[in-house]
Order: sequence, then structure tokens, then C-alpha cells
Amino acid sequence: MIIPNFKHLKRNSKKSVVGLSERKIAILSDSASQYLVTALQGYGHESGHFFNVFAGGYQEIGSEILGTNSEMYQFEPDFVILFESLPKLKKSFYSQNNEQKNNYASAHLSKIDQYLDAIKTKLPSTKVIIFNFQETLDPVFGHYAAKVTSSLSYNIRMLNLGLMHLAQKTPNLHILDFDSLISQFGANNAHDDRLFVSSNVVTSLDFLPTVAKNISDVILANGGNFKKCLILDLDNTLWGGVIGDDGIERIEIGSLGIGQSFTQLQQWAKSLRERGVILAICSKNEEHVAREPFESHPDMTLRLDDIAIFIANWDDKVSNIRFIQQTLNIGFDSMVFLDDNPFERNLVQTHIPEITVPELPVDPVNYLPFLESLNLFEANSHSDNDAQRTKQYQQESDRAKTKQSFLSETEYLSDLEMQASCDPFSKFNIPRIAQLTQRSNQFNLRTVRYSEEDIKLIADHSNKFGFAFSLKDRFGDYGLISVLILEENDGGNLFIDTWLMSCRVLKRGMEKYVLNYLQDFSAKRGAKALIGEYNPTPKNMIVKDHYSSLGFIEMNGNFVNQTHNYEPLPTFIK
Repeated sequence: MIIPNFKHLKRNSKKSVVGLSERKIAILSDSASQYLVTALQGYGHESGHFFNVFAGGYQEIGSEILGTNSEMYQFEPDFVILFESLPKLKKSFYSQNNEQKNNYASAHLSKIDQYLDAIKTKLPSTKVIIFNFQETLDPVFGHYAAKVTSSLSYNIRMLNLGLMHLAQKTPNLHILDFDSLISQFGANNAHDDRLFVSSNVVTSLDFLPTVAKNISDVILANGGNFKKCLILDLDNTLWGGVIGDDGIERIEIGSLGIGQSFTQLQQWAKSLRERGVILAICSKNEEHVAREPFESHPDMTLRLDDIAIFIANWDDKVSNIRFIQQTLNIGFDSMVFLDDNPFERNLVQTHIPEITVPELPVDPVNYLPFLESLNLFEANSHSDNDAQRTKQYQQESDRAKTKQSFLSETEYLSDLEMQASCDPFSKFNIPRIAQLTQRSNQFNLRTVRYSEEDIKLIADHSNKFGFAFSLKDRFGDYGLISVLILEENDGGNLFIDTWLMSCRVLKRGMEKYVLNYLQDFSAKRGAKALIGEYNPTPKNMIVKDHYSSLGFIEMNGNFVNQTHNYEPLPTFIK
């Protein structure tokens, strides 16, 4: 996995965009942005998307945002990118008197807050991505700047802290950590002084692909395109040495020598698991031998409880990864595979091109720094439920094993002892509801994405109705697994704005249970019919026959289910 250079992205930007999924992006910058536009469009093409970019006029951030009918608002972007550069910030800062310098950060944050309010008023669903500010050694006070509230360094750090606080309270605001990107890339490499003087471009052409890649990460994550699963090899990947040959006592792991590098990698993986990323093991080993370090090695950070699916056998890794994908029921493009062996990496990448397979460095010391630089696991939301994801997939594995003992699907479903419940949208479940709209791709009839703020507005709307369905069985609690949003129209019908469901509960009869519930609600509202719509995407083909299979009649491009004389569909869910 290598980030393309600027020349490659420039060629990409000129290619046909026919058939690519469109994202409308507005870039507002205080410096020239033409090269950033080229890099971003080129990287969009690299990831299979058409980034339709509007670039605001040079130094016209305020007029584009605060203007009543600016070109940006006419463009109606899905994302607005705000990029204020260090050179322009310095110029602004040093033009202030000492009293103004003392309050510079708070005044600047107030201006940004004003921008956000204006964008939200005119474009309530548009998301904003703000570059934070590059931190720098203060050219006036040096290291003493930390003690001086009127120093440049102090104000930049207060600005960056303030931006994080703004993002925490503003659901549609995302921070692009520009300062960290520069630190990783190297400040001297990230800037080209001659290019800045001649063209007012504040980033070097070599650095632009990294910036474009990270903008793309945020945009695609907000569209439901992000990594959900990390598949790990064992020998010389999670520990040094070969467990089958060296034995548990001699594998390298812990706080001494090269073992520290493997421990750091495990700590990173465990942190991802706690955030909600699924961990799986795929190793060529005897299973009992491969499990032994997880069970009894005192220096192991990862334990069996951290692993959703553990596969150790002598089958080829392509077949084993396909099994993992089928068990988890997620797309290959949502998976990352780590293996120290170039042959195995090439084999997997050749046969499963959708999966991300980083080219790990030869030296394990460089594993974690390399992986961190790739930003493989961009997030677009976080909830307390994320930490339970591994346990839920472990329970699903138990269900799969139990299913093999039944002769029929009917017997198996009856044995599960399933119970469902439905709750209205509330402050307790809104974060998880918004997350599901962002994450769900396969069982999602219209693939409309909503932020927490959007869900709050729906919950308070007089003509919209939200339903959050949960499911549990004798193996455990699935948690919140389905979201429905209905909108009452003037004709007395209820339009199904959103119907999505976790693929973990496919073939359980949950969709029948949901329809029975909706029909009962419709009857009480006096609605004439339920109206459904299916918007096809490359990922939701599994639900193309969803409405017809539930008895909806196709009419004028929609699907209609009358409420009168409705007979509840049979289901084993109570």
C-alpha cells in the first residue's frame, strides 16, 4: 500500500469519472489551492470516487461562508474544507497589538464558530473538515513561549485545543490533524518556500498526496467506507520467532530487545479492538500450538477474549480469509491483513484485490511506525457499544457451530429463543443510531447517512417517526441492530425514509418482525399504506428484492404495502 505521487494523481484527475460515486466538496483556503484540488480529485479516482470540487476564491473564506448567496452555497457541497495556513496566521497574529495577541486564539475561535453557524443554517446536512494549525517554535520567545499568553506558540496550541472542543460539541465538524501529518512527513519536506513565494502554495507537491489521502479518509469514512476488521498473522508478526519450532519460552515478546516492537504492535491492535475494530487471527499453525501464547504467555497483550475469529490450520490463507469474511458478513474492502511474509501478502492481494494488505517493512522495529503513518482505521463515530463488538461476533461463532447440529432452519430459529424490542429515538440511543446509518452498507435500502444532530432533528419532527430495534437470544444480546425512519406525507401514507439492519441478524426473520411492527403502527396512525424505495449501490444488492419478498407491490418506481387487511408475517421472534 503506497500513496501515489503528485504526477500520478494529476493523471488520475484527468480520467473519466463515468460510473464513479460522486462527492461534492468545497475547498475554502487563505492560500492557492489549485494543486490541492488536483491531488484530491486524483486520490478520489484512486479510491473509486468522483470528488467534484469547488475551490473558493483566493482569501475569500469569510465572503463565501457569510455571503447570503455565495457560489459555495449554490454548489451545495457535501463537505466544506477550511484550510487556514501558518504563514497567513503568522501575518495576522503579528499585526495585532499585545492586548489583542493575548486574546488572539479565543477571537479566532469565535470567528470559526460564526462560520460553522452560518454553514449549518444554510447547509444543515453538510459536514465541515477544518485543518488544525501547524505548531512551530516561536520565532520571538523561543521555548519561553509556553509561559507567555501573547506568544505565537501559545496561541496556536490554544487554537488547536479549542478546535477539538468545538468538534466534540459539533457533530458535523471534523478536524484534519494537519499538524500531525507535517510531523510525520517532516516540516522541511512538507513545505516548498520557492513554491510559496512564486505561487502562494503552502504545501510542497511531494506532501500534497499525503494531505489528499487523509482528506479522502475522512470523507469516505463519513460515507460508510472504512476498515472494520484487522486480520493478523502470528509468527514474526505478533511475536518474533516461530511458535511451532521455537516453543512458547523462546518467542520474542515483552519489554526486552526486539520483543518490544511486537508488544507495541499488540498494544495498537488491542486499542483498535477496544474502539470497535474486529480482530481475527489467520495463521498456518496447529491450532492448539497457536493458541498457547494467548492463554499462558505472561507478556502477551492480546488474549483470546480480544479475538473474534481464531483460525490456525494448514489451509491456504486466501481460503481462510474468505471464511472469516463470510462469518463476519462484511465486505473485503472493510478488512486489513497483516503478514510479515511477502509471498503470503502477494497471494492474498492477488486473489482478493479488495482487501488492504500493507507491505510491512523487513525490520519489525518499523512495523508500528509504518502502520500508524497509513491511518488505516479512520473513524467517523464512536459509542460505548463499540467495545462489545468482539463479544458479539464470538457469540455469532457459537451460533454458527450450534446451527450445524440442527436438521432444518426452522428448528434452529426456534431453538434460539429470540426476543426483540423497539424503542423511540432518545438521547441514550441516538449516538448508536447515527453510527448505524454511517456504517451500514449492505442491508440499507436507501443508504442515507445521518449525523447525531440529524437524528435529533428527526426525533423532534412532528411528521417523522424513528424506531430503534434490538434483539437478543439465548447466546447473548445483539444490541441495537435495526433502524427505521418513517415520514408521513400529505396523502396519508408513510414513506420509509430509512430501513437498515445489521448483517449479523440476517436470516433470523427480523425484517418480518419489523414489518409487522410497522404495520401495527401504521394502522394506529390511520395510514393508508407504507411506501418503500430502493436506491441501488454497489454494496446493497442483497436487499434489491427486499420489498417484493415481503409482499410490497412495485408501483411507479416505489414499493407499496397496503395497511388494510394486513396479515402478520410468521416469525420466531417474540
